[in-house]
Amino acid sequence: MSDVESTILTALSGGADASIPDSFAFATTAKLDHNVIVGTCKSLQADAYITLAEHSTQFYVLGKEAESIIDNGSQEIRVLNALITAGEAGLSMPELQKAVGKDVCKIGMGNCLKNKWAKKDKPSGKLIAIVTDGSKDEVKEQLIVLKEAPEGENNTKLLDGPAYVALKRRKLISLVTRKYYTIGRGPDYAPQRTKKAADLTKEMLESGKWKETPFKEYNFQTLGESVGGGYLHPLLKVRAEFRKILMEMGFEEMPTNKWVESSFWNFDSLFQPQSHPARDAHDTFFIKEPARTVSVPEEYYQRVKTMHEKGGSGSIGYRTVFERDEAMKNLLRTHTTAVSSQMLYKLANQPGGFTPAKYFSIDRVFRNESMDATHLCEFHQVEGLVADYNLSLGDLIGTIETFFRKIGITQLRFKPAFNPYTEPSMEVFGYHPDLKKWTEIGNSGMFRPEMLAPMGLPKDVRVIAWGLSLERPTMIKYRIDNIRNLFGHKVNLGMTKNAPICRFEDVEEEEKA
Repeated sequence: MSDVESTILTALSGGADASIPDSFAFATTAKLDHNVIVGTCKSLQADAYITLAEHSTQFYVLGKEAESIIDNGSQEIRVLNALITAGEAGLSMPELQKAVGKDVCKIGMGNCLKNKWAKKDKPSGKLIAIVTDGSKDEVKEQLIVLKEAPEGENNTKLLDGPAYVALKRRKLISLVTRKYYTIGRGPDYAPQRTKKAADLTKEMLESGKWKETPFKEYNFQTLGESVGGGYLHPLLKVRAEFRKILMEMGFEEMPTNKWVESSFWNFDSLFQPQSHPARDAHDTFFIKEPARTVSVPEEYYQRVKTMHEKGGSGSIGYRTVFERDEAMKNLLRTHTTAVSSQMLYKLANQPGGFTPAKYFSIDRVFRNESMDATHLCEFHQVEGLVADYNLSLGDLIGTIETFFRKIGITQLRFKPAFNPYTEPSMEVFGYHPDLKKWTEIGNSGMFRPEMLAPMGLPKDVRVIAWGLSLERPTMIKYRIDNIRNLFGHKVNLGMTKNAPICRFEDVEEEEKA
């Protein structure tokens, strides 16, 4: 039990009718902080040890300037006395300031002129006293009356109303409201407080102590804290919008829930050479356990191996030894094209043969890169492909333009590029209205015959494909300049909660409207 608590309970120990009429006066007498007294009393009241009745009183307190007036007189009287001393010659402003001080002169001169105790001589500009026998210092007397009233008692009726108004206007006094409590015995009063238990413990049950232990009352009607609902991350909001757009364009979503792939599907099936730098450990995350994949379609594996070593479909291949150990290594996929190659293989070997198809995926990929404001070791890739007879580069450009128009980007440029598994290949650039410059927003191309032929696709089937990251359009949409503020452990959860709904305006629909 604290000393304050003990002091309060002891003060109430004199009998059933014992009370503390004024908690503030009690705190002053006991030399304790009144706020501490109030806090302790409310705690005791919660356990029914005491009762509290709240009261309030109002009284005026004097400011520093008022204390100075009590000691030295009001400013107007001090100015008047200086002018009376100067006689009929009066005092100029500098002389008056020197006599009483600048601050006193400023206030006192105005009040003297207002009360017609002094006048200003126009020819000389000097102040001359009109009242020559002094004047009663009413302001000082009023302040003394207020000061001599007992501290904390109501002194709001000691003066007439206009006097209070004048003193408050001059900011000499201020009205204070003080709350205090009358403290009485509660139904469970005791000279010493016994702490009530909040929980029933195993030890209480085993010892039987629970029978004598006082417990806090439980309020079974109270409501718990409201639980906020879940919120979609901005990436998921943009992903949902992209997904809707691609489905509207007739694309079917590919299953991309397998992040670990074999090097065969991630690289070899795409006709990417086994000596390519992207297959080094400093660019790719290889899996230690299990380090090797279980199996791949053997017949297809042999056709891919032949294409790499000897070529075919007009190609001479890479003329290097194709190693099974390299192809069987497990890794975190570096692109979702690893899934695209498997879908195309299934499409070529499905019952009934090949049928045209349009696929898309939006999922996570992993690359061993140095992290900075625009790069992470993992990011999301948006990929789309169309497999059909006799497709051309024009079909690819038209499909890309249709997609980007649906997300509000109409200014596109295409630049020739190189990719190991597409030929021709193009980088896609879009005009950024905020940055006012062209920025790369995607990559595209037509899958090479060396990739498609081993799958068993008909010779006149072409596959056009394109891809972009999900993070870049999300950063542009939500005005985020650092990718680490969008994705990763540094993300502000408040941003996720407050991010607005993602909506891209279809430029074609706007033009029609």
